[in-house]
Order: sequence, then structure tokens, then C-alpha cells
Amino acid sequence: MIPHRSDQLGSVHGLRNAAPYIRLYKGKTFVIKVGGAVFGDAALMRALIEQIAILHLLGIRVVLVHGGGPQLTEVTEALGVPTRMVQGRRITDEKSIDATSMVLNGLINTRILAICRELEIAAVGLSGVDAGLVRAHRRPPVRLGASVETVDFGFVGDIDTIDSGVIRKHLDNGLMPVVSPLSADDRGTLLNINADTVAAAIGAALAAEKLILCTGAPGILERLGDPSSIISYTDLAGLARLRDEGCLLEGMLPKARAIEDALRGGVRRVHVISYSAPDSILAEVFTNEGTGTLVVADIKALTPDEQQGGPAGATVGT
Repeated sequence: MIPHRSDQLGSVHGLRNAAPYIRLYKGKTFVIKVGGAVFGDAALMRALIEQIAILHLLGIRVVLVHGGGPQLTEVTEALGVPTRMVQGRRITDEKSIDATSMVLNGLINTRILAICRELEIAAVGLSGVDAGLVRAHRRPPVRLGASVETVDFGFVGDIDTIDSGVIRKHLDNGLMPVVSPLSADDRGTLLNINADTVAAAIGAALAAEKLILCTGAPGILERLGDPSSIISYTDLAGLARLRDEGCLLEGMLPKARAIEDALRGGVRRVHVISYSAPDSILAEVFTNEGTGTLVVADIKALTPDEQQGGPAGATVGT
């Protein structure tokens, strides 16, 4: 005689609780951005993509945008090219742009696609260069803040437009696009673009239901270095306050800008979660409590039920 497993009822209960969310999000578009640090841990990388696979198999139209900063740093330093960051953004000189292409379009993108094949997900690799998906121009030298220093970011791009039709064609055919943030200008010069920025722009172009930023942090923190101070939810005004008060580290500054651009561009909800927390994506999407920080355009537009979480609240419950 084989005894029943003790966790059966818990699994069934979990499915029942997730059912309203599955109905709510089936056919909707999620843009998920994954930071490059996760790709240094094979088990963590696979676990994250397994979660994304579940969303895809449940009928959610997923676009995965990836970074590759740590891997790029490792490669460029091995080539004798030092890494310089300004306000969380990488300066890309002529020597490192080829390495950027190798790491982002080659190493990282292909590794993700290989795991997708193993999980039987019909995924397709893209970059901003493909079919003019991301049209950009080279960023001119800029003066940052009150500094007298003018910074030339080198072969770094600022986005002009997103051709959402390139991605929609893949989604309409049941494919999951896996997007590298590398692009090029109209002369064919390769340009490195921050992956958070690309994810936000794609999310806005697709009028995505959610933009999910998977980071090394548990979410947005009220107090720097204190994981217990994670903010459950905030809005654009709250995000501006955190920036003004110096609560956002340099690595979070590009994310804050991306969040603002996404929400102002039409994305309904932005989530900042940890890629290392177990099943963080699924918990954020399919439970009332969630795991990280939710950012909306204006908290005043939320009903009391939304602020408590639940399917009717479009997952404010974090």
C-alpha cells in the first residue's frame, strides 16, 4: 500500500488560490527583465527560467529581457579593459563594444535559449539590432547633476523607438522572445543600452500588464542596507521621494528611471523582486502577499481591496 503524500492538500489549495490570477492574466503580456548576476549560478538560472516557463505555459505572453553586466566585466577585464560605471551605467569604449556583443548576444542569450529548449519552450533569441526592434542613437557627452565633469559614455545608446510589431509577431505565433539589449544606430554602429531601459521601453510599446525586474535586492528598500525595510508598494511620487532622500543606490537609479518610463508609457504594474528568493516570480504573480515591491503610477487610484491584495487588485498585494 502506498500512502498519500502529506502535501497533496497544500498543492491543491495553492492551485485553487492561483486560479483567479491565471484567469486574470491569461493572454496578457508580461515583460520580465533578469539581471546578469543570476547567470553566474547555473542552478539559480535554471530555477528562474523554470518559473518563466510556467507563465508561458499558462498562456501569459512573456518577453524576457536579459542583462549580462558581471559577465561583461569579467571578459573586458580579462582583455585588459577596465570597467567604469557612472550613476549605475556602464561606459562602453571602442575596445569593449565587441566584447559586449559576444557576451550579450552570444554567451547569455544562447545559454537561456538552451535551457528553454530543455524545458520545451519555443523561445527565440533577439537583440535590439534584429529587424530594427530597438532604434537608437549614440548618447552625446552629458554633464551629470551639479558636476562640472562632462561624461562621454562611449558606444552607449539612447532609445528612439521600439518596433513592437517585431515582438508581437513572435508572441502571436506562440514564441517567447528572449531579448539582448544591444542595438545599433542607423549607420550600423553597435550600441550598448541598459537592459532595464530596454525592458521598460518594450513594456511601454506593448502596453504590458506587468514589467517584472528581477534583481539582487529583495525589492526597493526604505533604508539602505536594511532588508527588513522593504517597501510593499509605492507610486511615482514615492519613488521620487526615495531618490531625493538618497535611498536609492547607484545600481537602483537606472531601475528607478526605467520604472518611471514604463508606468508613464502605459505599463500597468511594475514589480521589483529578488531573483534568488525561491519561486519569487510565481509568488509575486499568483499570491496576495507577493515577495517584493510593487510600483504603480498613483496609489490614490487603488481601491482599499487593491491595497490589501487579491486578483481584483491586479496584484498590489506585495
